[in-house]
Amino acid sequence: MAGPLVLAIDQGTSSTKCLLVDGSGAVVARGQASLSESHPRPGWVEQDANEIWASVKSAVAACVSPDLASRVVAAGISTQRESCLLWDRRTGAPFSPVLSWQDQRTSALAHKIGAPDTLAMVRRASGLPLDPMFSALKLNWLLDELDPDRAKARAGDILFGTIDSWLLSRLSGEHLIEAGNASRTQLLDVAKGCWEQGLLDLFRVPAEALPQLTASTGPFPALRGLAPLPDGIPVLAVMADSHSALFAHGAIAPGEAKATQGTGSSVMGLVADGASLDPGLCLTIAWAIDGVTPDKLALAAEGNIRAAGSTLRWAAGILGVTTEELAALARTTPSNGVALVPGFNGLGAPWWDAEATGLLTGLTLGTDRKAIARAALDSIAHQIADVVEALDRSGTPLRRLHVDGGPTRNDQLMQMEADMIGRPILRGRTTELSALGVAHLAGLKAGLWDTKTLAGLERPHDVFEPVMEARARKVERRHWLDAVARSRLRPAPERHG
Repeated sequence: MAGPLVLAIDQGTSSTKCLLVDGSGAVVARGQASLSESHPRPGWVEQDANEIWASVKSAVAACVSPDLASRVVAAGISTQRESCLLWDRRTGAPFSPVLSWQDQRTSALAHKIGAPDTLAMVRRASGLPLDPMFSALKLNWLLDELDPDRAKARAGDILFGTIDSWLLSRLSGEHLIEAGNASRTQLLDVAKGCWEQGLLDLFRVPAEALPQLTASTGPFPALRGLAPLPDGIPVLAVMADSHSALFAHGAIAPGEAKATQGTGSSVMGLVADGASLDPGLCLTIAWAIDGVTPDKLALAAEGNIRAAGSTLRWAAGILGVTTEELAALARTTPSNGVALVPGFNGLGAPWWDAEATGLLTGLTLGTDRKAIARAALDSIAHQIADVVEALDRSGTPLRRLHVDGGPTRNDQLMQMEADMIGRPILRGRTTELSALGVAHLAGLKAGLWDTKTLAGLERPHDVFEPVMEARARKVERRHWLDAVARSRLRPAPERHG
């Protein structure tokens, strides 16, 4: 007899994906809808909020056939992080475009307010470095454009939200935000799980514009308007996409981490009690189950890499090939002294240098298309190694690294990553980990499985063991770090800047 199903909606940067998961944890149906983004000025990256909502409806319709709709008993939603917008409380209509997590228009503002004592306060309270990637600077910019004196925001007429907040508002009009997503706004006290007044004052954000905090398990409004699903299916879990992938891997103890690789990359692992984080890493709320009090918060260390899959797409475009052809070119040559530092919008972890620039180094008259293709793939492996080394310095050395996301389908890249970090890479055979994790949490709350059964669900994976000798790895890493130093226009520190 057909059993109950959980629907997972994964709203990402380039598309919205949906999965239906059964009681054994198997994926029984998939759907996807692509998304566009615009670049109205250099460094600006925007998306359309209504297009995002429409993509959710399209992906659900592509995933859920009428015969399956009656079996769906619960839903979970995972979303891209940091991207944010403003909308009208009365009508629900967007006041602004979505400013993407990739958007760098607030770099000058970050410099303007970035005095040493301010930087220290922001890091201490939010767990994050002051950087244009996070939502607070974007929100400040949007309010300056739309409500300079903040009168409308203080009156509660203008509402702020990340993508999870926006989608939940489409379901019921309620103004909510999940704790893990909230921790990426840079307005939250990450240890206490509450909005922090000093941060609100710094970024000139009226509290009346902020959504209500809720746990990763809600309560949330039910689904509605997502045909062919009937209205009223409960949303039992909401998570940030990278956090959801960590949950899906079952990497829920210090010493294990995952690297979700998509447009950018997120390397994340839960922190041990008393760990002292490397300054190049962020402290973030991975999830909060059944409450947002400090004892309910699962904290994680994370390094955010701005360019991963986007580097491959850029290099493929420059060379006039597809990303698949780029990978084939890279397979035909070893690392050859050419380094590509993808500082298209600055560098993220562990450098956090918004002024870093993209560059190619090591070019000679003999440099060919194959060398550039290889350098593009190498850049992903080296950036992940940069973050893994920062995690090692934080007192809980990694035993292995779980990976997921589109670029991880490339076996050569996975071997390169294993070689650069000197530890095994475990690649999940299910690629949609961001969707699967929130399905696991929603299914747990729906009673489809208990914690023991969830831990025992089959998670098939491929293992890539490092084969590069330590001396060769050291040479490769030194070459990369020299290139990063040139990108940053100042001498490379031994650890990070």
